[in-house]
Amino acid sequence: MQSNKHLLVFLFVLLGGTINLLAQEDLITPLPIKGMNDSITAPLLPPNILNDSISTDSIQSDSVQGKQPLLLDKIKYKAKDYVKLSQKDNKIYLYNEAEIYYQDTELKAGVIVMDYIKNEVYAGRLQDSTGTYSQLPFFKQGTNEVRPDSIRFNFDTQKALIWNSRTEQQAGLGQLGSDAMKIYAEKTKKENDSVYFLSEGKLTTSKDTVDPDYYIRIRKAKFVPKKKIIAGFSNIYIVDIPTPVALPFAYFPLTTGRSAGLIFPTFGNDPNRGYFLQNGGYYLPISDYVDLSLTGDFYTNGSYGFRAQSVYAKRYKFRGNINFNFENLIQSQKGFDDFSRTSNYNIQIRHTQDAKASPNSRFSASVNLGSSQFFTNSLNQVNRSNTQTNTFASSISYSKTFPAYPSVNTSLTLTHSQNSRTQAIQMSLPTFQASMERIFPFAKRDGIKKGIVQNVNFQYDVNGQNSITTTEEDFFTSAMFEGARVGARHRIPIGTNFKVAKYLSVSLNGNYEDVWALETISRRFDAEQEEVVTDTIPGFDRFNRYNLGASMGTVVYGTFNFGEDKKIQAIRHVMRPSISYTYAPSFEQFYETYTDGDGDDVQYTPFETSLYGRPSLSKSNSIGFSLQNTLEAKVRDKDSTALEPRKVNILSNLTLSTSYNFEADSLKLSPINLSGGTEIIKNVPINFSATLDPYAIDNNGRRINTFNVSNGGGLLRLTSARINTGFSLRSDMFKKGGGKNNEEPQDQEPDYGANPFELEGARDGETFFKNENPDSDEVDNPIYNTKIPWDMRFTYVATYSNSNRQKEITNHSLMFSGNVQLSPKWEVGFNSGYDIKNKGFADTRLNFKRDLNSFRLSFDWTPFGRFERWYFFIGIKSSILSDLKWENRSQPFR
Repeated sequence: MQSNKHLLVFLFVLLGGTINLLAQEDLITPLPIKGMNDSITAPLLPPNILNDSISTDSIQSDSVQGKQPLLLDKIKYKAKDYVKLSQKDNKIYLYNEAEIYYQDTELKAGVIVMDYIKNEVYAGRLQDSTGTYSQLPFFKQGTNEVRPDSIRFNFDTQKALIWNSRTEQQAGLGQLGSDAMKIYAEKTKKENDSVYFLSEGKLTTSKDTVDPDYYIRIRKAKFVPKKKIIAGFSNIYIVDIPTPVALPFAYFPLTTGRSAGLIFPTFGNDPNRGYFLQNGGYYLPISDYVDLSLTGDFYTNGSYGFRAQSVYAKRYKFRGNINFNFENLIQSQKGFDDFSRTSNYNIQIRHTQDAKASPNSRFSASVNLGSSQFFTNSLNQVNRSNTQTNTFASSISYSKTFPAYPSVNTSLTLTHSQNSRTQAIQMSLPTFQASMERIFPFAKRDGIKKGIVQNVNFQYDVNGQNSITTTEEDFFTSAMFEGARVGARHRIPIGTNFKVAKYLSVSLNGNYEDVWALETISRRFDAEQEEVVTDTIPGFDRFNRYNLGASMGTVVYGTFNFGEDKKIQAIRHVMRPSISYTYAPSFEQFYETYTDGDGDDVQYTPFETSLYGRPSLSKSNSIGFSLQNTLEAKVRDKDSTALEPRKVNILSNLTLSTSYNFEADSLKLSPINLSGGTEIIKNVPINFSATLDPYAIDNNGRRINTFNVSNGGGLLRLTSARINTGFSLRSDMFKKGGGKNNEEPQDQEPDYGANPFELEGARDGETFFKNENPDSDEVDNPIYNTKIPWDMRFTYVATYSNSNRQKEITNHSLMFSGNVQLSPKWEVGFNSGYDIKNKGFADTRLNFKRDLNSFRLSFDWTPFGRFERWYFFIGIKSSILSDLKWENRSQPFR
């Protein structure tokens, strides 16, 4: 009796709960568990399992302290069908949805058998009468999870034997999922919390771990969760077929977050430079805020490239990246006539400051500078998309606001602009800008301003810069500063506005400028050399200028109603006419004269090299006219349930403007400028502009003081015109409803009846083949009756020039690009253009993409032109094994 009491106390400590005893042990039917060395049995459900309970002994417990159990905590358990204690076997059986919890260990399975003498548990699956297994064991210790067929685990030693285990390990910065490493092993020995030994394992990133489309077979391996896998002989299997891609040993890093390591290069062959390694190097996470990637290229003929990339970020402070590229390209071999060596570089910097970091100051940088031919001549495929870049632009700026009234905004900016075709470089080192907020001196700061006096306001701003114009050859040398120009401009605009006769808005304005220069010029005629000599005079000098102006405008509305029963119910015309007047005197005091070789006096200004223009020698006294129009219609909605008609913009803008100069001796009327825009075709915005000249021209193409209509021509002479449009088409536009989810609101959509782009046989997005058998169940055949999604983008530009009766179309081109989803995993894209004037195609690229589940395949092809080439790639999509790839390319003729 005493021994029974000790047994019960031990069981209560071990299990931490009530244990149901079964007396009918002869009803137990053995159930084998796959993978176990011994015969583990699980009982069936007895009929009175819910009414059984453990009877307690009334004898007091022994005061003699026995041996302490090795278990450090209570074990919690439960099962759906029953729990059975076998005193004969010293085991506890849990059947159907069995669960055991001990400290940070969690075990779930269809069947769990626990040996409370050895402190071991055995877990396995359930098998039904059809032989189907269910309720696979789930083992979790800490953050490590394993899903095996069966497991044997010891609570004391924390060791385990696991059969057919499956687990996921994340490597990198992503989340568990399709990008995680899936690890399968026929047999796994858990040595401790951090070391597992695998036998006959498979590593893959495929979503299907039971039948993966590829895997790396490892015979033996050591697995350290979240750190690494060290394996012996390993090779790749694709659809269970072994490949010759093998290694005598392998190392797979599984560390989460950023970690230092090698960047695997790309192998290839260039017909002009030999075999090469590209984009190989080393990645180094310097700290939590910044990292560094060092990669390079090497060619067997001596060409090489070097790249350094760094990304940095600090939350709520700033973020950015720095990229430096250098390539030393060698053509042919030394001693040959076609031998050449060129060096190209490119620097890109991006820095943005978080708005929360400092509300009143901000620093930003966007730098892109380097050799003009870097992207064109680069051998690296990653630079392929930038070969059409014609301009490099950079800007580094610091701005600060002084919020006290009147607030002042200041900025210091360094800019750079480089034309890759002409190799001309324009820089500003630096530009200083400061502006004061608008001040109303005759009105309260927060009050309502009424009338001409209270609306009087003025501002102040200053702009100073050091401008440098140089070439790529002189860049980063002392010669680049030889043509530098330094200057500043102070400006004070003054204005007011008021209403006349309630509907006329009138504004008066004036502007005063004071321009400073640090050098001027002086001209004289040298009789000995018989030429005009220009001398540069260093030193401070200045000039000023001012102008006055006034403008008046109003808005006129006109509505034409056709009746609510009409399709077009009404048309609304809005006109915004305005008239303006400007006056600026001549500034002859800033001009000087010299006598040329013929004895004539020639005027010039010493401020010809000023950054802010020169003082005007002619007087300006002109009046300007402008008329802006908008035209919209109210159209009955096709939807009979709609309560309101739709609004349609026929002309979003149509503006005409011209001016008349009273001071001009001739040609007082300036050309008429016309510009506008419309979306008369649904989702196709069209913009146009033109210049119309009322004066005629002579035989040399110069304007003469004769109206064109008096010279035998029309009232106005078209001198230039331009039209451009851009629109997109998608397959869902041809479905019923027209893809309204991605369009503008209904009140902005005109009604033009049938879609002008709809093709016969392509209605409702159905294409190519229909099932001709109406009784067939194959209504949507996945191959021959698929609804193929596609999209296309078009840009059309035409420019006309007739300033000298040449009647020439200077630019006439159509650019287009798009994608076609041939199947859920096949995509074809294109990007091209056609020069209609010169009858030639622009840089044309075709790309083919194939989703191969765990792999991706792409083929980029430029079939003709200056950059004719092709590029093939196939590799694993997951970033963990992204180095398992194969790529090949052609190199263009240079």
